[in-house]
Amino acid sequence: MSPNLVYVVVVGVLFAAGVTLLLERSLTRVLMGVILLGNGANLLLLTGGRAGGPPIVGTTAEGEMADPLPQAMVLTAIVITLGMTAFLLALAYRSWHLNGHDEVQDDVEDRRIMELADRDEGPGTADPETTDRTPAAVAHDDRPVAAGGSGRTR
Repeated sequence: MSPNLVYVVVVGVLFAAGVTLLLERSLTRVLMGVILLGNGANLLLLTGGRAGGPPIVGTTAEGEMADPLPQAMVLTAIVITLGMTAFLLALAYRSWHLNGHDEVQDDVEDRRIMELADRDEGPGTADPETTDRTPAAVAHDDRPVAAGGSGRTR
């Protein structure tokens, strides 16, 4: 049995939109991406099964029974998606409660690694005005201190 072309296109659109939303910084968009990916996975699993009668011995002929495995996998995927949704909702709520927004910020260690990578590429590749010079980023920096001790040199 070949799957319906409409189902294949809808699965592709759900996966593409879900992955695009997962790459955003806002936890609300990440949550929507997880939900879209979960729905796309459920639809993909359902297209793999064949239609038929209930898979109960004695009520349907063996050749006309539906495959119960895709149904069980979809139920499992629904539970997993529900758990991920609840977890991401809790994270977004906590972030909103603490910071007033739900955007995920760069970690200090990530910024330090980016600066080290920029420095390894050579002089002139990184703009010194756009690099992070916050006290937390400077504290983790291993560059030498300037002559006055008031800051770091590039």
